[in-house]
Amino acid sequence: MRTADRRVVLGLHRSRHRRDLLTNALDLGVTALDTASNYLGHRSHSTLAARAGDLLPRFSISTKVGYFEGGHSLDQARLRDAVEQAVVGLGREPDTVLLHNPEHSAPDAETLSQACAVLADAAERGLCGSWGISTWDPRLLVGIDLPRPDTLMVRSGLLVSSSVLNAAEALVTAWRPTAVWGMSPFGGSTTAPVWQKVDPRMFLRSPVATPVQAAFRVAFALPAVDAVAVSTDDAEHLRELLGGLGQEIDTEVVQAYRQLLCQSP
Repeated sequence: MRTADRRVVLGLHRSRHRRDLLTNALDLGVTALDTASNYLGHRSHSTLAARAGDLLPRFSISTKVGYFEGGHSLDQARLRDAVEQAVVGLGREPDTVLLHNPEHSAPDAETLSQACAVLADAAERGLCGSWGISTWDPRLLVGIDLPRPDTLMVRSGLLVSSSVLNAAEALVTAWRPTAVWGMSPFGGSTTAPVWQKVDPRMFLRSPVATPVQAAFRVAFALPAVDAVAVSTDDAEHLRELLGGLGQEIDTEVVQAYRQLLCQSP
């Protein structure tokens, strides 16, 4: 089962890129960072290098390319330049480069394949360790054949719709990525009203967990993923999430929940 070795990735989508957060993450055993060329107003890479350049060799870093100052683009030359600039900005080669939400440009099969080829070539040239795709809405990519990506990143968790879950699983089956990662496990925030009305602990075999821990743990199963990226600036929040990884999911309850999702409009 994919979730046998669960991994937490510190996402920097809403982060202020504080050095103390990165230090705390390392102290907690979180050694994976996920960012993108457009995060922090297109300054994520250079800010990380400036504030914590000496810490970055201790992390496995994934970044994403596809969004530029003028908008989204799958132009091969721009993507190639973006990967090269990521290396310059970070001061090191990223471990993984992901094509960022390619569905935003509604590509046909040829355009998407060419964009992926740029990243695959970058990996072959040593500009990154591996390549993959990060997609917010995988439904728009179903049916497109691609060379096998190293990583596929999709939304995961209790707030992901049935159609998105099914599409993500369809891509896993079709593309056979080496690793599947989840993102946005709380649908944006742990303080959203939905979390005041639903107790995610019902999905665990033991209720000895906080609701936040339970929701995060279930995110590894909806759909089945190897790692989940979570964005936070709070080290204690990160500590809480790690404390719930050992909880066992009640697969029958999860399956019943998926059946209910399928019946929803």
